[in-house]
Amino acid sequence: MRTLPIATAFAVVFSSAALAIGTAGTAAADSSKSLPVKSSADIVVDGVHQHVFVSDPSNGKIVVTDYAGTVVKQITSLPGVIGMELSADSNTLYAAVRDADAVVAIDTTTQTESARYATGDGHYPQSVALAGGKLWFGYGASGGGNIGSLDLSGDQPVVTLDQDPNVFWYNAPMLDAAPGSNLLVGGESDRLGVYDVSSGTATRTATGNGSGSFGELQVTPDAQHVVVASGSPYYHQVFKTSDLTADGKYASDAYPNSVAIAPDGAVAAGIDGSYEPDVYVYRPGATTSVRDYDFPNTGQTSGSDLLATSGLAWAPDDSRLFAVTSNSEGIYSLRVLTDPTKAATAITVDAPATATRAKQLTVKGKVTSKLALPTGAKLTVTRTDLESTAGKALASVTVKSDGTYSFTDTPPAGGKVKYTLKYAGDADHSAGSGSDTVEVSRAATTLSLNNNGKVYAYGADVTFTAHLGTTYKNRKVEIWSDPYGSDKPNKLVKSGTVNSSGNLSVTLDLTRDAKITAKFAGDARYKPKTATSTVGAHVKVSTAVSGHYKTKSAWSHTYYYFHQSKDPVFTTTMTAYPGRKQRLQMQVYTQGSWQTTGTEYFELSSSGKSAVTVTGTPPTGYRFRVRDSYINASSGDTVNSTTHGAWKYFIFTS
Repeated sequence: MRTLPIATAFAVVFSSAALAIGTAGTAAADSSKSLPVKSSADIVVDGVHQHVFVSDPSNGKIVVTDYAGTVVKQITSLPGVIGMELSADSNTLYAAVRDADAVVAIDTTTQTESARYATGDGHYPQSVALAGGKLWFGYGASGGGNIGSLDLSGDQPVVTLDQDPNVFWYNAPMLDAAPGSNLLVGGESDRLGVYDVSSGTATRTATGNGSGSFGELQVTPDAQHVVVASGSPYYHQVFKTSDLTADGKYASDAYPNSVAIAPDGAVAAGIDGSYEPDVYVYRPGATTSVRDYDFPNTGQTSGSDLLATSGLAWAPDDSRLFAVTSNSEGIYSLRVLTDPTKAATAITVDAPATATRAKQLTVKGKVTSKLALPTGAKLTVTRTDLESTAGKALASVTVKSDGTYSFTDTPPAGGKVKYTLKYAGDADHSAGSGSDTVEVSRAATTLSLNNNGKVYAYGADVTFTAHLGTTYKNRKVEIWSDPYGSDKPNKLVKSGTVNSSGNLSVTLDLTRDAKITAKFAGDARYKPKTATSTVGAHVKVSTAVSGHYKTKSAWSHTYYYFHQSKDPVFTTTMTAYPGRKQRLQMQVYTQGSWQTTGTEYFELSSSGKSAVTVTGTPPTGYRFRVRDSYINASSGDTVNSTTHGAWKYFIFTS
């Protein structure tokens, strides 16, 4: 019996850290979606709820999206909203609402305004930062910039203005602080200032000069440095927070306007530039960028999209970098950049323009990346031709220390033959691919084998038919079956002469994925020929539910009803295999759709059984469902094809 705590299983409902679906950090393609905004002033990422907040001062609203960039909410009545800050527990988003002379608190669970704190008429708050147990805000019209604080620790909120009595700021300063720090850093125009706020008031400890056209600043997680993006110089400046002396830089280009620092210290340096990369990503402590992003244009615009000022933000786990861009038509987009701290991998492929069928040819090329590939790195090779239109895997090729590679191949079919090489990626590199085509002469017989790529039920009887084309004398074909798993050998299952239609068939009982191979040995006029068919076999899987007090038909399904105090038990029965695990997936119905709240793998017994008890105090009235699945590779083996059991629906009541 295994347990799955309710706070984990129902992460969406309880705002807990959701279990990852699939492998952590799995790279999806970079994506872009348009935003319903007329401007952009700041971007904040909520990792607990997996939401992204973008402030739009022109429309007086904050747009909320999910991690895919899909808009889930628009929070309005926030005239001139600019800077935002997320609370340490991710429950509250604070926003500086300039034209309402207020700091607004937003509940991140409901995405609605929960409180509004007035800063006084004509003070125009524009930035917010948490430090020393208080929320600090930069405010003031031109010529009257200053710093204020909001203390929420007492029975009543307390707003204190003029925290810098010497009036160091001309305009409202942009503020930032490291999480949990007592050090507050401000900047505007060409000025920088550092404050110790541990006493509850702001004591300026250092001042310094930056440069004009101030865009954004961020303090490093250790509070030792501040990184500044300003129109010049054409790189991102780094200053010590102790005395604001220069202490390095991050190379970028003209004109720096954004900076985002991940919890582990990775730095994304952004610029407002049309003819060079828009974002430069640095790993923690690195002095050269590991990845550069150049945003293409969206729509029918003539130029590329440009990064918005203060338009970068990291997901807390560093798996994604979010960027707000705009084009010449005023269309804003949210770009989701996956695996930003992995070096991009480019592969060139050079195959001969022409070749003779059944004669050896050589393919060569080079792999390039900002980081050298690991020693012995391999590329997968796929050959696509008229007989293997879906592509056929060839032997992998090892990349040499200088990034070059080469391999030989004997194309069995004529026509256009395409060679595609791929690198799967690793902890330091993203996946990459490249291809080239060669025109190959034709003079070969054909041999085919049906069912390639199909997946069947466990124990299905499947007929495989090999079809042989024109030959000289030999009309004999062998069919071999190689079930997945080291305990099952490759076996000859049929050998004989094809019929008058050129066919030879065999029926097999499929209990595992298998590679079926048809072999033609050749004759005096035709070369040997083989054809393969890789087929899949599902596992048997069923789920039993216990602990419920009744069942009822609702929403077109049978629902199991549980008392809130009763722990549900889900018992899985699945085709057994050594080391096999089943995946339990749980979903909740919210906002009009089913959303995954958690996935977890549980080991099966030697007889294929797994019982899981969901523990804790669940919410009542929500619709939930679970299903058990076998996931090829992730379930501990690659013997069968991915199989999903039926959903089981349930509800908790008081």
